[in-house]
Order: sequence, then C-alpha cells, then structure tokens
Amino acid sequence: MGRDGMRIIDAARLERGRERAVNAREREDRHLYFYGVAEARYLLRKIFRMVEEEAKRAGIDPLAHQALIQIYGSETGSLRVKEVAERLDITPAFASNLIKSLAAKRLIARTRDRLDSRVIWIRATKEARALLHRVDEQVQAHVDYFTRSLTAQQAEVALSILMFYAGVSLKRRRRV
Repeated sequence: MGRDGMRIIDAARLERGRERAVNAREREDRHLYFYGVAEARYLLRKIFRMVEEEAKRAGIDPLAHQALIQIYGSETGSLRVKEVAERLDITPAFASNLIKSLAAKRLIARTRDRLDSRVIWIRATKEARALLHRVDEQVQAHVDYFTRSLTAQQAEVALSILMFYAGVSLKRRRRV
C-alpha cells in the first residue's frame, strides 16, 4: 500500500494479466477471461450500487444523478440534450424529460448557443455541484471500505479486463 492507502500494482504484471485475459478469449476454455469479466463487473456493480444508494439518500433519482455527473464532468462542463442521451445510453426524448425535471429542481441551467440559437447547452448549477460533492463524499467512505476488502489479485484481474474494455495496453509501442 502507498502512503495514501492506495494499493500499488506493478504495471508489467497488470499488462501480463490483460494479455492472458485477451488470449483466453481465443481458447475453447475461456474461464480465465470470464474470471476477469466477473471480477470487473463485481467491482463496478458494487461501486455503482453504493453511488445509486447515496444518490437516493440525497433525494435524487440515480439516473438524474448520472446525468448531472455527465454534464458537470464533461470537458466543457456543459452538454446538449442529445449528448446527455448518448452518455446515458437513453433516447433523446427520455433525456429531454430528465433535463426538464432537473431544471424544475433548479439543478441545471440552460443557455442558447451563441452561434446557433437552435442549440441549447445544459450546465449544472451551483446547487447541483454541491449535491454531487455531498454524494461523492458519502460514497467515498463506502468505496474505501469495499476496495480494502479486495485482494490484490481481484483488483488486478478486474483492472486487466477494464483495460481490455477500454482498448488500453501498458506496452510501449516499438519504434520502427
């Protein structure tokens, strides 16, 4: 463990685990691959459940909470409705209704684009940012407790699959 309580993982070992998992997908017996998938999904599901529960305790629907995260966490801090829909993997009509409910609670502000008045940008209000901070602070203690219960192997196997899902390798490209 590092000084900040974070587990330190050897990058080369993590990369070897990623390679083993990827190679296992090509075999008849894919147990090693599905072991990694199971660990990654277990980790994500537990953490997402913690976030959802804290969002509910804070008085916000988990999907609305996710919308605020996507809006506030976007590169510019604002998104269009269709981008919210894409980021949440929901229909634009559903996203529009979600945005309306967030506006009614004064958690988002809408502004027209300066160049194209048909485009409306959505950003999180000060109240929404405070809500996101509160939920995150509450979640952190639960996540810390949960992740400390994971073995190094569980963490590495889960990370190796997440790297695979994200299309990431730790190997350096060889110069030609």
